[in-house]
Amino acid sequence: MGGMEDYPRRSSSQSSSMRSKAKILLLVIASNLFSVYLFSGDVRWPEHAPRIHLWDSEALLRDLNVTRAKLGATQVQLAELQRRCSTSSGLLETLLTELGRLRGDKGGAASEELNGWPDELFGELKLAAGPHKLPLGFTSNLGTDELYPPLGFACRNFQEEVIQYMTYEVGKECPNDAVFAQQLMLKGCEPLPRRRCHPKSPAGYVEPDPLPGSLWKTPADTSITWEPYTCKNYTCLVHRGKTKGSYDCKDCFDLNGREKSRWLVDNGGLDYGIDSILKIKPGSIRIGLDIGGGSGTFAARMKERDVTIITSTMNFDGPFNSFIASRGLVPVHISVAHRLPFYDNTLDIVHSMHVLSNWIPDIMLEFALYDIYRVLRPGGLFWLDHFFCVGEQLNNTYVPIFDRIGFKKLRWTAGRKLDRGIEKNEWYLSALLEKPMS
Repeated sequence: MGGMEDYPRRSSSQSSSMRSKAKILLLVIASNLFSVYLFSGDVRWPEHAPRIHLWDSEALLRDLNVTRAKLGATQVQLAELQRRCSTSSGLLETLLTELGRLRGDKGGAASEELNGWPDELFGELKLAAGPHKLPLGFTSNLGTDELYPPLGFACRNFQEEVIQYMTYEVGKECPNDAVFAQQLMLKGCEPLPRRRCHPKSPAGYVEPDPLPGSLWKTPADTSITWEPYTCKNYTCLVHRGKTKGSYDCKDCFDLNGREKSRWLVDNGGLDYGIDSILKIKPGSIRIGLDIGGGSGTFAARMKERDVTIITSTMNFDGPFNSFIASRGLVPVHISVAHRLPFYDNTLDIVHSMHVLSNWIPDIMLEFALYDIYRVLRPGGLFWLDHFFCVGEQLNNTYVPIFDRIGFKKLRWTAGRKLDRGIEKNEWYLSALLEKPMS
């Protein structure tokens, strides 16, 4: 028998069971009353409430189909609205981009997607600008798995002109656009993108003369194409020095004129002689660069002394690069603003006559002079030949620049330029500068 403490628990269990049964009974009664109420027909539904026909499955199905059709129509309308919003957003973005371009604003995220180009690239320009995935994937030499072809960043500022430059038939003859291409380079679009077309070959081309005779012989007219130039033969170019008008390096093509005597005599003033310069570093001047070297006469004189000089030059209304090559010398078609294409501490000598002068913005000139310092080996020579400036520019502007760069002055000669009158206060500077050994 259980103790007295078991009695209250048994009584509580019985009462709980009775309450559950009562709840079930009440639920059944309530459900029946609600069914009678529904089927009595006296139910008044709100106008906006859906109709439920418990006694008519066909009506229920019709209402379901109508609702489904309305939902489908709403979805179509929503899709059309989304399409119109997307179109409007695209038009607005294009308008804002164009307004920003006209105002000179930065392109933002859209510009980043286009790699800085104002508009999306296409055709040959897109292929030339890249990037292109490397066939073998990531390489540690490049630190990437894709390759961007070298292309001057300023090209992005002249996209229409670059598109024109890149418009041609692949595998056929290139357009006759040498002058147009050089103008793009001088605007800073340098290097230009590569092209897949053939430059026009000269008609009746003949082999060049052998060295050393080619150094001082005017090449045949059939060695180049003349379309880009005012003169149509070398006779015209040779006599241009005797005619009126302003031309770059006006008498450079006359190899029997002033070119024949350049750099042969050291007058102790502004005119330095090649032999006196080479004696400063006997036997150790072997390779170098002439910046803006005209028709290549400095390189020719150096070659006669077993020194190899590369000549940078532009084709300003004359075939300077072709003329240099015909002489058996090496030209390179780059502007004065271009980073020198040589590794650090490699050249024995760099020479420049007239080109580096006050026409170049001061900061760009300083960058150029630091670049010359970079490519010269320790002990290498920078021969600054007839640097032009006006008034107080020499002492106030250019001397501080040279001091900042750190060249050692071996020779330094300043003299008045008097051909246009003493009142012009124009000056030349010739200097021989050495890169320190340490």
